[in-house]
Amino acid sequence: MIVETPDSPTLLSDGTTLPLVRSARLWMPKRVVFTPDALNEPFGQQIYERVSSLNLPVEVMKNNRITGLRGADERETYRIAKNTLAVVNAPPSAFRLQPIPPSADWQMNLAEGCPAYCQYCYLAGSLQGPPVIRAYANLPKMLKATAACEVPGKLTTFEVSCYTDVIGIEHLTGSLAECIRYFGTREQAQLRFVTKYDQVDALLNLPHHNQTRARVSLNADPVARRLEGGTASVEARLQALRKLALPRQEGGGGYPVGVVLAPIMPIPDWQEHYTHLLNRLAETLDFACDLNAEFISHRFTPGSKDVLLQWYPNTSLEMNEQTRAGKRNKFGGTKYVYKPADMQILKQFFYREWQKRFPDAPILYWT
Repeated sequence: MIVETPDSPTLLSDGTTLPLVRSARLWMPKRVVFTPDALNEPFGQQIYERVSSLNLPVEVMKNNRITGLRGADERETYRIAKNTLAVVNAPPSAFRLQPIPPSADWQMNLAEGCPAYCQYCYLAGSLQGPPVIRAYANLPKMLKATAACEVPGKLTTFEVSCYTDVIGIEHLTGSLAECIRYFGTREQAQLRFVTKYDQVDALLNLPHHNQTRARVSLNADPVARRLEGGTASVEARLQALRKLALPRQEGGGGYPVGVVLAPIMPIPDWQEHYTHLLNRLAETLDFACDLNAEFISHRFTPGSKDVLLQWYPNTSLEMNEQTRAGKRNKFGGTKYVYKPADMQILKQFFYREWQKRFPDAPILYWT
């Protein structure tokens, strides 16, 4: 039993306390721009109405190029971009979906760019130009195009969270709800999303028909507090996961759910911190639900390190190539992961501790 009081920490029935639940602050961009092509799309008009109702400053570009994103230096450019929402049409290349195992069969982006300030950001170096948040107005057309990727007789999975936090922008775009409703009509396709935000109430009554797996990204509390700026507290994410997983008749969303533990880091006392996280997860999901897990250890590339140090020059994130193992990717580049012996210790710990608490919840992969 959990007892909530407005001005005090959460109290458990045994008298112990939990961290205060801190919701993520809703991202309100200082600048919202629409391209003419985006406004020609019915879904673009819906986003325009949403944004306008929030009294945000809106401008329509004269052509389909987004300008005014560059500052005097990289730090100012970063600040301007992270405060800008651009509503555009996805280019033709976005309709040619790319396979992304082991996370999913296919990657489909409803937006690119993220409102959070994670100092290990996986987008660093992978997106071209300033990290402006771009939402796609031609999303319904992209959704219809996914049918061509389905394989008869096989469940085909589509990941929409590779380049954004879908909950972080949902109050502005409604894009995730659009996706959930669409995949709810598909019998052999499943939508997958993951978030570090906790504003999930608007998703609970959507007709997902078990065709969406709602995942929450979790980490040890010291990692989340130190490196995941602008996101919900770990405790708030756990409560959001509970809401998503609870059956409809108990006020929840009844979704298949998942935990993405990432990026796993061997911080000081890491076993203690991650044990506490897994214990809290088990206490939060104290009912039968469709649950699985993904484990992702921290890694970086030379390019991402350079970008991250420009964005966060005072970061405490460990990116020392000398303590890592270099690994070639399929494109010929190098990424730095933990050394094999360290990786094995981490993997054995997480597999053992997960299976101890969730014997019926499969681990999809470790990377």
